[in-house]
Amino acid sequence: MSATHLQSSPFTVRRGSLAPVLLLAGSVVLYVGAALWTGETKMLDAEGVVGLLQRMVALGVVALGQTFVILAGSIDLSVANMISVAAVLASYIMQGRPDMVPPAVAAVLAISALVGLVNGALIARLQVNSLIATLGVGLILQGLLSASFTNFAGSVPPEFQLVAYSAFGGVPYSVAGLFALAALCAWLLRATRFGAHLYAVGGNAEGARLAGIRTDLILIGAHVICAVSAGLTGLYLASRLRSGAPWVGRDGVYDLESIAVVVIGGTLLAGGRGGVAGTLAGVLLFATLDAVFNMLGVSAYPQLVLRGAIVVLAVAAYTFRAKGHVA
Repeated sequence: MSATHLQSSPFTVRRGSLAPVLLLAGSVVLYVGAALWTGETKMLDAEGVVGLLQRMVALGVVALGQTFVILAGSIDLSVANMISVAAVLASYIMQGRPDMVPPAVAAVLAISALVGLVNGALIARLQVNSLIATLGVGLILQGLLSASFTNFAGSVPPEFQLVAYSAFGGVPYSVAGLFALAALCAWLLRATRFGAHLYAVGGNAEGARLAGIRTDLILIGAHVICAVSAGLTGLYLASRLRSGAPWVGRDGVYDLESIAVVVIGGTLLAGGRGGVAGTLAGVLLFATLDAVFNMLGVSAYPQLVLRGAIVVLAVAAYTFRAKGHVA
């Protein structure tokens, strides 16, 4: 069965959404309004905007991977610990040596893919609930990491720090990498058989199975992509912090926030509807909130309250619409 046919089949949920446009407009209004209100007009120049985009990178990369598993009707609560493992493993292997960068990156990507494979197999083959399976795997990773390391481990060489701190033509490598990765993910979702099957599985898993789709392989693939994206985030944070520590992923609450921005961006928790544009728009909103609260001099706690309220309202609105109460 062709990807084109699957995209138009009755068990594939319509993907269009106004969420990305609304979130983008809201973020721009909020950011510009806060800059003018506080007199921080320097935040509106090129350097300020680039700084805002850099706030998106860490959460944005892992959220792109989370988008795949949520589209498939699953979820991944192990990403925060996977990020910590990746950051520590990378800096521990590198030990400040440029020649150890390729082996370190390869090891991180291989272990990330293995973790994703385990998550996917537990869910797809053993029928373990995704929340329980990924939470359990995350706790195992946390236990192994905490038993082996208690503080920063190793260091990354200056050459690897270029990932987080260098730019070309005024555009940071990290920001360019985020949008390049987003373009790749969008292509996978929109222009490949895997993407069409992923939407089909999320929209109606039983219908997809009856149509001949290997739903287990699609689900496993989505979890591998998610875990690898967490590994990439860990590599970025190691570059940014110049080392890795067991808490770098958990301190960022990347598991919960990656789910939140995907849902805010219009991807249904039940799967089958959403996409990359909405996820990036959700990440932009959270980055804007960070910047605005810094401009206003407000502590992080009210920001957590506001984020929680936004997530609850967004989920409530999408649930209301999914039930057909809103056209």
